[in-house]
Amino acid sequence: MTRFLDLQALVQIIGPRFAEGAAERDQNDAFVAANYEVLKTHKVFSALVPADLGGGGVPHSAMCAFLRRLAHDCPSTALALSMHQHIVAAAAYHHRNGRPGKALLERVAAAQTVLISTGANDWMDSNGAMERADGGFRVSARKPFGSGSPQGDLLVTSAAFDDPTEGPQVLHFAVPFSAKGISLADDWQTLGMRATGSRTIILDRVFVPDEAIALRRSRGRFHPAWNVILTVALPLIMSVYAGVAEKAAEIAQALARKRAGDPTVPCLIGELTNALTAAQLATDDMVRLANDLDFTMSLDLTNAMLVRKTIVAERVLATVEKALEAAGGAGFYRAAGLERFLRDAHGAQFHPLPAKRQCAFTGRVALGLDPIADAA
Repeated sequence: MTRFLDLQALVQIIGPRFAEGAAERDQNDAFVAANYEVLKTHKVFSALVPADLGGGGVPHSAMCAFLRRLAHDCPSTALALSMHQHIVAAAAYHHRNGRPGKALLERVAAAQTVLISTGANDWMDSNGAMERADGGFRVSARKPFGSGSPQGDLLVTSAAFDDPTEGPQVLHFAVPFSAKGISLADDWQTLGMRATGSRTIILDRVFVPDEAIALRRSRGRFHPAWNVILTVALPLIMSVYAGVAEKAAEIAQALARKRAGDPTVPCLIGELTNALTAAQLATDDMVRLANDLDFTMSLDLTNAMLVRKTIVAERVLATVEKALEAAGGAGFYRAAGLERFLRDAHGAQFHPLPAKRQCAFTGRVALGLDPIADAA
């Protein structure tokens, strides 16, 4: 069990500690390594694992709330942690529905194993190449956006494989970071979320045994597995950005109070409140739809999640931009803290699916077409 059964109580204790070095880490592109050690101490990495498997048994909604509040103090820690938690959540969903997931959950509970995912960036096609080897495959690939990778224990990813019988496929697998041939590029120098350690993971002829292959699917086609992944992942991830928007609004309101005599300020704060409320409502509804992992996987549910994800991303960006306008010139100074949250917020648009791709996906579903494949 987590030392603090109430994650909201825990975040009130550790959050301010994480906030103390956030600006410095941002300036230096430094991964939140010390924060990860604190999270391990309190067994946050296994919080979503069912209690009967040795975990904290924390509901999915409680983890969303924890990440959202943690983002007020250190968005990078919250976002990197959300990437681990969505893999755990997917495994927990599969386990409760009679599918494989127990072994991974027990591994996380036993050792606070840090899981690193590249699945969203790979999407339908995946990159890299797999070739047959004795007892398995040799995999070569470059996988960007590996959030948390400097302290990763297990890589959960996929790669393309040209099956001589089945044709182009994507194979999903997990491999330890200690495996020969895995390394990290020193390339995470970005606009925002600079301390997530989302470095490119390089696989150079890494051996993956046959028994590690968790899923085979046709390359370039939508697979029902995404109905689970997106439904559990997006509420966790977008809760982080809702927290970023909330903190930006808080900073802006404090600065705006110093200019309360300006007749435009009340209107700006009203516009800020509207944008933030829309982001919060859409985030809350994503959490509601996930229903603490008690849902029936379906394309309609996935589509609903993706629509709300776009709404959250757009309203978060609207919130932070309005926050800067409402704050006035004082918000332009780095010392105010607002510009860092503004930069971090821009990461929201790059999680699946970016707005234009989501609109195409949603439109195709509405027209009764395959959500991904070309109409032809």
